[in-house]
Amino acid sequence: MNDLLQGFIQAFELIFSFSPALYEVITLSLLIAAVSLFFSAVVGIPLGAFLGLKRFPGRRLVMALLYTGMGFPPVVIGLFVYLMFSRSGPFGPLGWLFTPRAMSVAQTIIAFPLVAGFTMAAVMSVNPNLRQQLRALGATDWQATVAILLEARVGVIVSIAAGFGAVISEVGAVMLTGGNIAGKTRTLTSAIILETQKGNFDLAIALGIILLILSFCTNLLMTQLQGRDLQR
Repeated sequence: MNDLLQGFIQAFELIFSFSPALYEVITLSLLIAAVSLFFSAVVGIPLGAFLGLKRFPGRRLVMALLYTGMGFPPVVIGLFVYLMFSRSGPFGPLGWLFTPRAMSVAQTIIAFPLVAGFTMAAVMSVNPNLRQQLRALGATDWQATVAILLEARVGVIVSIAAGFGAVISEVGAVMLTGGNIAGKTRTLTSAIILETQKGNFDLAIALGIILLILSFCTNLLMTQLQGRDLQR
């Protein structure tokens, strides 16, 4: 209990000390999460909308693969990315291993199934007659699709929040692909692991609290956006 209390005190001391090292770790964590979320949303939202709207041979297989990806162990994804970008891997010449780029690739793969899966569920929950009504009113297929996505926007926001929660809290894939290098690839989650191993429990708890604060603030923003949509 004393460690937890001391962790809270040290967390706020760290935040208001404006330590360059701390803010470098926070900035890197948010940057990697933002890049990963951007690419997973660019691919995942259209794919989720397509699966929710279209019927085609093999659709159930694609959905099964997507659901499997939503529960896939992140450390296995990290191992896969590590092998792809290692010196003997197909992408080894790029030199991305143990850089934020490899970490972003791993986290994009982790977030993508969540974004696509929740988007698909949101689109499928929209009244199926809406598309027919829009087409009857003269809307093109593209316009009807955009209208359905806007109708399902609350679910899309949830998909983005789920993706963010997955990447900002990931540690296994991050350490495998980034190596936890100080000043280069150290994130909040990998820093927590390091400080715990060193026995600096107060600092580890403080970093954990900072991570929780960041996650809470981001999800609060998502909730506010979701609430505004529901009130319209």
